[in-house]
Amino acid sequence: MRSKDAVFGTDLDAFESTRVITNTSKASRVFDVERSAADRLLAQARNQNEIPVTALHEAREQIAALKEEVDKLCAPPSMYGVYLAANEDNTVTILSQGRKVKVNLHPSIKPEMLKPGQELILNEGLNVIEPAGYEIQGEVVILKEQLDAERALVTLRADEEKVGIIAEPLRSYRLKTGDHLLLDPKSGYLLERLPKTEVEDLSLEEVPDIGYDDIGGLGDQIEAIKDAVELPYLYADYYKEHKLAPPKGVLLYGPPGCGKTMIAKAVANNLAEKISEKRGEKIKGFFLNIKGPELLNKYVGETERKIR
Repeated sequence: MRSKDAVFGTDLDAFESTRVITNTSKASRVFDVERSAADRLLAQARNQNEIPVTALHEAREQIAALKEEVDKLCAPPSMYGVYLAANEDNTVTILSQGRKVKVNLHPSIKPEMLKPGQELILNEGLNVIEPAGYEIQGEVVILKEQLDAERALVTLRADEEKVGIIAEPLRSYRLKTGDHLLLDPKSGYLLERLPKTEVEDLSLEEVPDIGYDDIGGLGDQIEAIKDAVELPYLYADYYKEHKLAPPKGVLLYGPPGCGKTMIAKAVANNLAEKISEKRGEKIKGFFLNIKGPELLNKYVGETERKIR
């Protein structure tokens, strides 16, 4: 009897175990279905959230850009100064609003980076925050004399004179008396050498290969010009020995196209060739063609100044 009860109990336990396993499998399938549904809902929520997230990022970038623009517009104005010299305590001396000021440099700027006459950007405290270029406008002056490597005496309008400081870009040039220079009147720096535009037409023109043989029908005139112009240059010692005074100049006159300019070029070319043979070195001939109307000016003293 006990054996039958034991078998019956074992079968009952097996049945209960099978029922538990079946219920567990059903619960697992239900959980899988519910989890899949939850994953789909989560994916849908993520997809729906991407649109506002992207919009939020774009709005944040726009706000940051607008804030940067507002900060720029609200920032105090920056002043400019002109660099003069460096000091031993890593400060520099600048010229700002007509005053010499000793200021500090931004840590990223070294005194060796700055050149005399260079413009500098200053903050509210007049300290240097950024190097700039050079002034490109000012007064045109004429160099009278270079005093030393850093200073020059220049002539202003109405023959006034002033001592200017030669800026760094100009110190590499070999300046000559009469050069036109750009002066910054605020700082007194000479910044640039300018071309002499008003005398460009009077510049020396190299004589082409023109000889007397290229000129026809003016044999007598050419011989007279040779005697008057070439002989005093080629035989200067004889003129001096016999106390002969060479002519001060030659006047060629005649209607347009008769060969006046061509004769002058031939004289310059032929004289250069003969002097080259006499000295044993090549000498170039040049021809300066000046037309009277080009020198005339309605302002008092301008014609005389151009002639000088």
